[in-house]
Amino acid sequence: MRALAAIITLLALTRAAAAAPELIQIPEGSAELKSYLYRPTGDGPFPAVVALHGCGGLSGRSGPVAGRYRDWGERLAAAGFVVLFPDSFGSRGLPSQCGVRQRSVRTARERVADAVAARHWLQSQKWVVANHVSVLGWQNGGGAALWTVRRRARLAASEGGPDFRSAVALYPGCRTLRQSEWSARVPTLVLVGAADDWAPASACEQMVKEAHGRSAQAEIVVYPGAYAEFDHPDKPVTQFSGLAFSVDGSGRAHSGTNPAARADAIRRVPQWLAR
Repeated sequence: MRALAAIITLLALTRAAAAAPELIQIPEGSAELKSYLYRPTGDGPFPAVVALHGCGGLSGRSGPVAGRYRDWGERLAAAGFVVLFPDSFGSRGLPSQCGVRQRSVRTARERVADAVAARHWLQSQKWVVANHVSVLGWQNGGGAALWTVRRRARLAASEGGPDFRSAVALYPGCRTLRQSEWSARVPTLVLVGAADDWAPASACEQMVKEAHGRSAQAEIVVYPGAYAEFDHPDKPVTQFSGLAFSVDGSGRAHSGTNPAARADAIRRVPQWLAR
């Protein structure tokens, strides 16, 4: 029995070590963009995903990659994707930006540059399919993903390798994007919660509707009763305060797991990224 227990413990430790992300330093101007990499088993080449964290940052209590992102990194790697998480805030010595209105790392500028730098790095790796790198983002990072693939983005798609293959944005803020007459140059999927009181689902619905006819394929799914972070593995719905942005302007909003929305997102996102 002791021998069996030792073997089980060793296997568990081996799996944990295999799942641990690899730290990557990507040169960007005069600085380095700290990033964390999840890779499938095997030599590849594999399709890849640049994954952009939300306003709370990439790290969590349990390590450099918070549980929600770690769950996605492990799931997508198991599905055959290389996943790279650039740490836009930690790399610049910044804590959570959820309560900061005037941010030095802007969704439409610095975070777009981070996404493009991460794409360039992935495309230089022999184990990545260079013309199959997509972008995925959550909340603030979801907005950054939408800015990154915007048809009139400042950073041209032709800069250093093939463009992003597709994009997925989970519960992004869409008000400014809608006002900018957003349209996508690559197929884009937006997943939002109907009950989201952090950023209104209606703005994203209108943005996608108005993009029809002048955009690459853009689709939106609205989950009934879901708040932001509906895809979290295990987070009871909680109200936060002191936020820089909320639907009613109070700085208070909810977030937490919605099992039905989470299950659908887990099914739908890899299918979209594999296209």
